[in-house]
Amino acid sequence: MALMTKYFPSVNRIEYRPDAGPEDNMVFCHYNPTETIHGRTMEEWLRFSPCYFNMFRYFGTDDHYGYRTHIRPWDEGYSWTARHYGRDSYDMSGNYMDKSTYDVGKRSMSPHRSYVDVGKRSMSPHRDYVDVGKRGMSPPIPLPYVGYEDRKGQSWENGSRSLSNYKRRMQAAFEFFSKLGVRYYSASDRDFAPEGETWKETNRMLEETATMACNLQQQSGMRPLYFAADLFSHPRYMNGAATNPEFHVFAYACAQVKRAMDMAKRLQAENFVFFHPRDGYQNPLQRQIYRDIQHLGHLYRMAAQYKDKIGYKGHLLIQPKPFDPLRHQYESDAMSTMQMLRHFGMERTYKLYIKPAWSRMMGRPYHHDVYMASAFRMLGLVDTADSSPEINGTSDICASNVRDATIVMKCYMEQKTGSFKSGMDYGHGGFTLSCRVRRESFEPRDMFHGMILTMDTYACALKNAARIISDGCFAENLQQRYISYNSGFGEKLDKGSTSLEECAEYIRNHGDAQVYSSHHEQNEQMFNYYVYPSAKKPSGYSGQI
Repeated sequence: MALMTKYFPSVNRIEYRPDAGPEDNMVFCHYNPTETIHGRTMEEWLRFSPCYFNMFRYFGTDDHYGYRTHIRPWDEGYSWTARHYGRDSYDMSGNYMDKSTYDVGKRSMSPHRSYVDVGKRSMSPHRDYVDVGKRGMSPPIPLPYVGYEDRKGQSWENGSRSLSNYKRRMQAAFEFFSKLGVRYYSASDRDFAPEGETWKETNRMLEETATMACNLQQQSGMRPLYFAADLFSHPRYMNGAATNPEFHVFAYACAQVKRAMDMAKRLQAENFVFFHPRDGYQNPLQRQIYRDIQHLGHLYRMAAQYKDKIGYKGHLLIQPKPFDPLRHQYESDAMSTMQMLRHFGMERTYKLYIKPAWSRMMGRPYHHDVYMASAFRMLGLVDTADSSPEINGTSDICASNVRDATIVMKCYMEQKTGSFKSGMDYGHGGFTLSCRVRRESFEPRDMFHGMILTMDTYACALKNAARIISDGCFAENLQQRYISYNSGFGEKLDKGSTSLEECAEYIRNHGDAQVYSSHHEQNEQMFNYYVYPSAKKPSGYSGQI
């Protein structure tokens, strides 16, 4: 299949080059999809899936804290950065002028000269991305989401909510995914098409774009790792979706989930994700909390029934979320979500899609919810995005902490290899790349750098975790630490076959307990051995992986 190269013409398919230097950063240094780790390829282990929403619906606005800054290939629309990247880029009327269309003589060149071949003429820094026709002028910058007629050669992103804009965005997204070399992507219904004036119009647009996505999937060999219903973007969900005090909104959310599940089946999505960032409370005086949670349970019951009715083979997943945006979530973490599912008798129907970054935002270790979900055999997908507590709890940033990722990968690999049987069987699961580039990283190339950084971080973590499991040091130490439960009275306690009276009798006969050191620092030292190998370690060492 020929690689699409319309919207990112200056970027080739990202290749694996372990010998690349520090400035050769449009390549993978650790992620080699065909490399075998524990009998499976990296691609099979990691099953990377870029998130459509954070890559192609976020434009550097920092929510309500500022104007959009990102320039998209393409975008002469609603972006301050595009307009003010260089004052001499605009004519007297404020319209953007592509300098490649006229000779400026001895005037200064673009600050990004290294990216383009300018020859004898000055060139716009975005010449690679914009085809402005013969006049060399793009349309004026519109107000947010005010559409205008498409012009010949215009890029996909014009800052509007028009259906044609969504279609161009989808073409750009599939080109982006293909050049990353991934087999999966993750999306929601609102990523594909805007809301129409009526339910009928909305369905028509979704049907049209779903057909387009199916065709692009066939051309690229891709499919969704998960598909979801966006139950938070539209103003109707400002007070929640399933937990909304108004029944009409709840009913609309259910109808939207039904339609999204139909799309998930058609797109052959491996999972269907429920994500409810607005289903929580801001003031308990205005909420009947148990009633709200019960309504969530009703939605999950109806979805499970509909899944069976239409014969959808994908898994149903729920993503816990702590408190953002500005409310306390009912599904705030793995434990609260699992308790709710168990309460409503659906713990065997649903798994969890864990985002470790939100554990960090709650003041817990990055890996906390991954291990909690895995311990109860409820771990499905893992989100690779990180958060930055030191910057006001910023989330969805690109992962770069190999040590944290290694702890997550160790847990994930153990449940997949059978040494700790929990969660989904091998052949399911995966890692979603829901990170987004920073607001100030506004060039299109930054999108690739963000994905490469995150994929290499987790690929490196996969190799580290494989060495840890193969060497068996941590497994042996853990068994030794719990050895007292293998026989005698400890075995009875472990199996829950004793009573408080028997415990009291045992203490009367055997006296006070003997304590042992946890050797915490020793274990941290051991872990660093795998994360940061010494120089004396053979370069080809793989820990029998």
